[in-house]
Amino acid sequence: MHALKRKSPLRRIVLASAATVSGMVLLLSMKPHSSPGITVAAPAPSSSAGVSSGSSGSGGSTGSSGSGSTSGSAGSTGTKTVTGEEAQTRYGPVQVRITVKNGKLTDVTAVEYPQDNPRDQEINSYAVPQLNREALAAQSANIDVVSGASYTSQGYQQSLQSALDSVKG
Repeated sequence: MHALKRKSPLRRIVLASAATVSGMVLLLSMKPHSSPGITVAAPAPSSSAGVSSGSSGSGGSTGSSGSGSTSGSAGSTGTKTVTGEEAQTRYGPVQVRITVKNGKLTDVTAVEYPQDNPRDQEINSYAVPQLNREALAAQSANIDVVSGASYTSQGYQQSLQSALDSVKG
């Protein structure tokens, strides 16, 4: 007789253990849902000497043209700071602010990105600085996606592109 025959208690124990382990793995691999209405956008910094145009970009104004804010000189020379449109991702919104000086991208900052839970914070603690470096090096939104942070990377690219389009137009 075999130890794992059809009605053997040992077989039942092995199958129950395997089912429990499989269930726990599936349960722990699920991403918790967060409602997009809870996240609060960081306010755009005000410049005492700059000229502001467009809407302030606060709250849920996404997808409308002109929702990025600009400050600085209006000409092609000088410094211009633009906040791109908020890009909605699976894990939360991503928004980028750029500074262009004499037609060259000099600073890129992610002002909003997913950080609702420890996993988001861990991923974005290495992804956002890498995306900032990539954008400065490329001088465009044509940057590589960071492995493990593909949703944040795609949202970053969308917001960066909208900011760059605001500078050109």
